[in-house]
Amino acid sequence: MAKFTLIQNPTFKADVMLPTVGGEPVKVGFTFKYRDRTELADLYAEWGDRHKALGLKSEEVGLKQFTALLIDLQVEQLKAIVVGWDGDEELTDENLRILVSSISATPSAVLGAYSDAFSKARLGNS
Repeated sequence: MAKFTLIQNPTFKADVMLPTVGGEPVKVGFTFKYRDRTELADLYAEWGDRHKALGLKSEEVGLKQFTALLIDLQVEQLKAIVVGWDGDEELTDENLRILVSSISATPSAVLGAYSDAFSKARLGNS
């Protein structure tokens, strides 16, 4: 029987199905930073505010600059939650930027897997 403890591990692992162009998604193991409910709320509120501000800017800055600003935000989001991955390349700021810049659905896949891990915990790890 598993032993229960109130203190969560500082990191946890989850698989992410990363999209590929012209092929099937690839399953990659990620190690994420654990955050408690208050930390998650703060993080998500900050991201929400930044997305709103970015959306308001989109028409005035043009598509190219908007895309650059969105990539910057998504790199920061992944840096806030990802502490490792099972990839051939090392987890660095530059490689996170390459990952985020590769396919527009990639950041959503990683962020979704992070969020899903907390949802599954809430629902009993089903």
